[in-house]
Amino acid sequence: MTSFYPATATAIALALILVYTICSLSTYDPTSIFFNASNAYIPRYSALRYRQAMAYVSSYNSTSSAGLLGGKDSNKKLCIGIPSVARHGPQYLPGAIGSLLEGLTVDERSEIYLMVFIPHSDPKAHPAYGETWLPRLTDRVLTYEGLNAKELAHVRKMEAQGGTFKEKGLYDYSYLVSKCAELNTPYIAVLEDDVLAMDGWYHRTMNALLDAEDQSTQRFGKKFLYLRLFYTEAFLGWNSEEWKTYLFYSLCFSSMPAAVVSFLRVTKFLPKPPLLLKTHLRPSEGRSGYSLRRLVVTLYALMAVFILLFFALGRMTVLPLPTGVHEMQRFGCCSQAFVFPRQKALDLVSYFAEVKTGYMDVLTERYADARGELRYAITPSLFQHVGKTSSKMSSHGPIIKGKTWSFAFERYNADKLRQEHEAVGMWKDGLDEV
Repeated sequence: MTSFYPATATAIALALILVYTICSLSTYDPTSIFFNASNAYIPRYSALRYRQAMAYVSSYNSTSSAGLLGGKDSNKKLCIGIPSVARHGPQYLPGAIGSLLEGLTVDERSEIYLMVFIPHSDPKAHPAYGETWLPRLTDRVLTYEGLNAKELAHVRKMEAQGGTFKEKGLYDYSYLVSKCAELNTPYIAVLEDDVLAMDGWYHRTMNALLDAEDQSTQRFGKKFLYLRLFYTEAFLGWNSEEWKTYLFYSLCFSSMPAAVVSFLRVTKFLPKPPLLLKTHLRPSEGRSGYSLRRLVVTLYALMAVFILLFFALGRMTVLPLPTGVHEMQRFGCCSQAFVFPRQKALDLVSYFAEVKTGYMDVLTERYADARGELRYAITPSLFQHVGKTSSKMSSHGPIIKGKTWSFAFERYNADKLRQEHEAVGMWKDGLDEV
């Protein structure tokens, strides 16, 4: 009895440490039962990035400040289009613009054509339209003012209360992409206006595009449809569509004890268990058979626990996505930040013109599935979605999107990102001198 209590205390302590470790591993994994929403949704990095973005925009919001424009259009590598619909409540557009531009080097800014699209028949309906900073920080503020009378009347019809909001959203998206395509940049990015970009997003995006080009060409011999710069981990868990795969690997894992026991018997390491029908058994033989059965039962019980724990920890914990560029053919969400090769973007716009109505992200995935298009994503996400209410509408009003969140984004270290960005800038300066 003297050794019972210390042993019990040790076992309890080890169990508590194990439970704490397990919970810590999965606290930021929305696919885990140990997910802690109160911690995971804290904007650790995005709050800092938002302050940096707003300070940057404020410095260009006076009549004395000069504008920040890119270089000649012929030098552009990326056209960024941001459609921004007037919202009630918080205005996210300044944060999106500020986070895109804050920290960019002169060379990086010169390679970007930044176009903000105000998709209202009367652009003054948008609160940012008359503000000083908007034309100073963008290359173009795009509106519908260039449309002919018939097209403008169609826009107004779609804008009307109770109008075809699904058609209007697709029409806006296609119009913006078409205007970007006129610049002949090799890539077109379309961002929602309620996102924040991490420090160094541009050099990571351009490197990721090169990687995606290499992967798609070398492995598949064709171009990719898009590179996803944002996704939420919430839809990348143990999806029911893949239950057969989970069952197969669980059965394979469960068969391991039987395979080991069979191997040991064949190789003479384990004696054969005594037959139950034999009546004259030595005590040692009976104990041997009982011990073996108990061992097998214990092993299977432990394996059941391990399988349950494996799934309980969450897919993003036990099978995390690799850092860098990788395929994401399924379960990617949502449409906050895409980059398209120019021709692929035009092909997609042609498809939108055929279907005329629907949500852009849903139709894009449908288009890709039907044509076997390649879709890539970068991990960790380079953008965060900070909007609580979508600019998309349903029959009941604005769509609430508070759970569309990149948990990995919040684990960025601001100091390390700035050091990385500065190192990339110095490396490029060195190449220019050579």
